[in-house]
Amino acid sequence: MKIGTSNQLKGTVVFIHDGAVNGTVGIELASGEVITSSITMESIQRLGLRVGAPAYACIKATDVIVCVDD
Repeated sequence: MKIGTSNQLKGTVVFIHDGAVNGTVGIELASGEVITSSITMESIQRLGLRVGAPAYACIKATDVIVCVDD
């Protein structure tokens, strides 16, 4: 796999919630945190995603918003 995104987080698919057009996929990282992503159902099927399978969360953003608790 070659990709131009530097934020590539490897994990395991822990859930897939199917929708009419888009689904939601959860990828658990080694730290135990879960990254959740909205992805088309076509892509879920094309990538062969299934619970328990390894996958990467590749994050590319042009803006990052920094927040703190009150």
